[in-house]
Amino acid sequence: MDIRIERTKTPKAKPADETKLGFGHIFTDHMFMMDYDEGQGWHDARIVPYGPIELMPSAMVLHYGQEIFEGLKAYRTPDGSIQFFRPEENFKRMNVSAERLVIPKINEQDALQALHALVEVDKDWVPHIDGASLYIRPFIFTTDPFLGVRPGEHYYFMIIMSPSGAYYSTGINPVDIYVETNYVRAVRGGMGFTKTGGNYAASLAGQDEAHKQNYSQVLWLDGVERKYIEEVGAMNIMFVIDGEVVTPSLQGSILSGITRKSALELCRKWGMKVSERRITIQEVADAYDAGKLDEVFGTGTAAVVSPVGHLKWGDKIMEIGGGKIGPVTQRLYDTMTGMQYGKIPDDMGWIEKL
Repeated sequence: MDIRIERTKTPKAKPADETKLGFGHIFTDHMFMMDYDEGQGWHDARIVPYGPIELMPSAMVLHYGQEIFEGLKAYRTPDGSIQFFRPEENFKRMNVSAERLVIPKINEQDALQALHALVEVDKDWVPHIDGASLYIRPFIFTTDPFLGVRPGEHYYFMIIMSPSGAYYSTGINPVDIYVETNYVRAVRGGMGFTKTGGNYAASLAGQDEAHKQNYSQVLWLDGVERKYIEEVGAMNIMFVIDGEVVTPSLQGSILSGITRKSALELCRKWGMKVSERRITIQEVADAYDAGKLDEVFGTGTAAVVSPVGHLKWGDKIMEIGGGKIGPVTQRLYDTMTGMQYGKIPDDMGWIEKL
C-alpha cells in the first residue's frame, strides 16, 4: 500500500511534564486517513496533519451510528525503541466488528502498515517515563450524506494517537465496582461482541448511577435473566475462586478482549486451572460467603489488569482480598507490562517492534 505523507508545518510543543499527561485529551501532530467508495474499495491512504474533518450534517454516522473502533498502545523500551503488543489482534477484531455492522473490511496487513507508518512519523510523541504510553485509536465510520437506514456506501478509516500517562501513577489501587441490575448493556444476537460506540452509549446510565453511589465501574449482567455476569464497562472481568480462574465465556454479548485472551493464555501456561463459562452473580456471592473468593480483577488495554477491592450487589458489599491486589493479579500485571515495556523477555511472541 502506498501511503502519501503530508507533514505539518506547525508542529505542536510536546508535553513538558509526562507525569501529567492524563488520558485522551492531547493528540499528536498527524493522523492517518483512507477513503472507501463503493465500487472502488479502500483508496487514497495518507498521513496528514491532525485536524478537523468535514462532514455534512446529514452524514449517516451522526444519525444511525454505523461506526467501529479499536484501542491499542505503543510503548517505549529502556533502550529507546518502540514496540506494540499484539496489534494484529486489534485489526482482526476490527474486521469482526466490521462484519456485524456491515462495514467494508480492511486489509489487516495494510492496517498494520498504516499503524507503523503513523507511529514512525510521530515517534517523538511516544512518552519516555515508566508506565506512560502512546494510545492509538483506529476507527471506521460511514460518511454518506443521506437520511435513511441502510449500510453506507462511503467510509473513512482513520487512526489518531494520544500520549497518555501511567494508569497507576501512585501504585495499583483496587477499584470499586457496582453491579447493575436495572439497565442492560447488550444481548446475545446484538452488538455486544463488537467495539462500537452504541455499546458505550448504552452503558452511560449505569455508569452514572455507579458514580452517584461512589463506585468507579459498572459490572453488567446478562440482558435476559439478569443474573449471569458479562463484563465491566471498560474491561473484561475475572474471578479467582478457590484457586481457579473463572471468566464469562464469549457468547456474543461481551467483547473478546485481547488482554483477556493474553491473561488466560498466561494462566494456562503457568499451570493454573482456568474456566471460561457462564457464572452468576449469586455464585460469586456464595464463594465470597464461603471464603473462597480469592481475587477479582478486570483486564483491558488501559489498565492491563485492575484489581477489584469492593463489589456491590444490591445491599451486599463484598470486600475482596482485604482491598489489596492479589498474587495472580500482580503476576499478570508484572508479566504483561514487563513484556510491553521491554523489561522482560517476550516468550509468547506477542511483541512487534516498530
